Amino acid sequence: MNDGQLKTKELPYRLGVGAVVLNADNQVLVAKRIDTPGDAWQMPQGGLDQGEDPRKAVFRELKEEIGTNNLDIIEESPGWLTYELPKEIQAKVWKGRYRGQKQKWFALRYLGEDSDIDLTADKHPEFSTWKWADFASIPDMIVPFKRDLYQDIVEIFQHLIHKE
Repeated sequence: MNDGQLKTKELPYRLGVGAVVLNADNQVLVAKRIDTPGDAWQMPQGGLDQGEDPRKAVFRELKEEIGTNNLDIIEESPGWLTYELPKEIQAKVWKGRYRGQKQKWFALRYLGEDSDIDLTADKHPEFSTWKWADFASIPDMIVPFKRDLYQDIVEIFQHLIHKE
């Protein structure tokens, strides 16, 4: 093992939350990050502030990222889920202080209208555009290093999707 790998494994995970935002048709909200090139989409997610409750954090993050927190929590992941940053971007993301993220994920029912979603509500927007997508397809839409995480999320929350 080289020194770079050893250093990476010694770094902590950044604590965060993620949101599976479901509309009335059981489609999930995905958005394109402003700072990520290509055709990668993701669900809203963000870091936990020191001592912040994950349930409060997910509503704060949603307000910041999509301009509304008009949602109800349906379910939360039974444990924390992780992903590792690729070595080539690790030094750039979070100033190289973390190896990846350890997240608590929540499935939430969106109660508002599409017109309530405002990606520019926060003074530092993270997304350029958004859409509703089929839940099972989201692992194929994410950047490759988060694909296993998204497959786990689909497995955890798939039972909430009711096809008619």
